[in-house]
Amino acid sequence: MRTSTARRLLATTALLPVLALAACGSDPKIASAAGAGGPAATATEDLVSGLAKSEAAAALLPEEVRRAGTLKFGSAFGAPPSAFYADQAGKKPAGIDVDFADAVARLLGLTVQREEAAFETILPSLDSGKYDVGTGNFGVTTARLKTIDFVTYIDDGQGFAVKKDNTAIQPVTDLLQLCGLTVGTTAGTTFETTLNSRRNVCADAGKKPYEVRAFSESGALLTSLRQGRVDVEMSTINGLRYQSAQEASGTRFLGEFHRLDVGFALKKGSKLAPALQAAVNELIKDGTYQRILGKWGVADSAIKESQISPPEHG
Repeated sequence: MRTSTARRLLATTALLPVLALAACGSDPKIASAAGAGGPAATATEDLVSGLAKSEAAAALLPEEVRRAGTLKFGSAFGAPPSAFYADQAGKKPAGIDVDFADAVARLLGLTVQREEAAFETILPSLDSGKYDVGTGNFGVTTARLKTIDFVTYIDDGQGFAVKKDNTAIQPVTDLLQLCGLTVGTTAGTTFETTLNSRRNVCADAGKKPYEVRAFSESGALLTSLRQGRVDVEMSTINGLRYQSAQEASGTRFLGEFHRLDVGFALKKGSKLAPALQAAVNELIKDGTYQRILGKWGVADSAIKESQISPPEHG
């Protein structure tokens, strides 16, 4: 067992990717996240390198990808447990997105070619061919399905958090509860889209509208919440639950608002989709999938099987 001092130190270390987007100090360990899925392990736990190639899944690859031997990933990095740097000095990537991308590539007999990119630039870059696959905890939405295909691997979604000492705001189940408040979120996300598309709900109810402030960096968002410049933070369920479990964050998770499937993002009509789907389903079948979720404390985000471009959750 770690001492309370060590726990506080590791909690602070784990929050650095949130505060500085791509930093987690030199300690590769992350603090235990007492989320609904159980405690997270360490960022260095390797569940992927021992995986063997799946001939059945690899047979579904487009010939040009098989010849190239690589998968080009455009990946957004920010905060745990999705994708972050466990060691800033060595730029060692870690997180749910990283583990699943690496595991799928192993099963397909391919090498990962990963490039860090701004969240809002990844989906447009798929169409140009700059990347084969995009990762960034991309939720499957009706709007995105018009131009992007997805291969699902977890179920996450939208949630809210407030400062820990803010007891006035209770779990948000309706955006009417946000009327008169300032809501912070990250730019180019489903959260920003949801908030902006439904700005009218307060005025229609005769209430003062909420204000939306979108930040390009998650660190700036958390700082604004802690300093009182925004009242509420809207982000991923898993990210907010993890963040709130760290004492140093000073935040309180308000609960789930809307669940979304999360998947590998692909150019519309990409022939990679069947191979990626087969690889994810192989991970589910052999138990690696559940071990990865357990590693990051998000067992309640499990899906029964991977799907290609399913409809958005109702």
